[in-house]
Amino acid sequence: MDLTVKICGLRTPETLHAAIEAGADWVGFVFFPKSPRHVSLDEAKALAPVVAGGGKKVALLVDPADELIADVIAALQPDFLQLHGHETPERISEIKQRFGVPLIKAVGIADQDDLTRAGAYESLVDWMLYDAKPPKQAVLPGGNGVSFDWTLLKETGKQHHFMLSGGLDAGNVANALAMTGAAGVDVSSGVESAPGIKDPERIKAFMTAVRHSAIQ
Repeated sequence: MDLTVKICGLRTPETLHAAIEAGADWVGFVFFPKSPRHVSLDEAKALAPVVAGGGKKVALLVDPADELIADVIAALQPDFLQLHGHETPERISEIKQRFGVPLIKAVGIADQDDLTRAGAYESLVDWMLYDAKPPKQAVLPGGNGVSFDWTLLKETGKQHHFMLSGGLDAGNVANALAMTGAAGVDVSSGVESAPGIKDPERIKAFMTAVRHSAIQ
């Protein structure tokens, strides 16, 4: 089974190299000032050449204005835009038409109703990303290190490919993949030693766990 693995929230050349060398397919950059993983446009521009074809670049944005999207595209030249806010299907369509960059739509999942509502986006984007719905008092829409009931997704992989996120780490990713049939996984806090601080050894362990599960 081919799996797409995304390491998100990278902020330094060292950890970016670690992700690429470990075999990550996609590397994610967060443009959200409230996040400890936020990168500025200048930082993104400096980090972009480090990737150098070693993986696809993903720009994570939260309810972005067109001006910010244009600035991020100019700085990073991303392969995907990941929309992680409350963007409506109509807004998704606008962004797709205006910018022409492949899209990922992240949706927080807590119950079957959330999964049903997510269906409105499936035909509009290149990938769906199912993440844990953030706790009520959370500031961040993702990267909170919490998971959700993966059994909700048992039939979803038979209908369309999707990426799974939320509380994943080297210890549980194999089980998550077996339960959901996800075509990809996205990890951030699960490979950190502290919020926003990526750990190369944890990145390596996560990639090892994913690749091992793929050959089972």
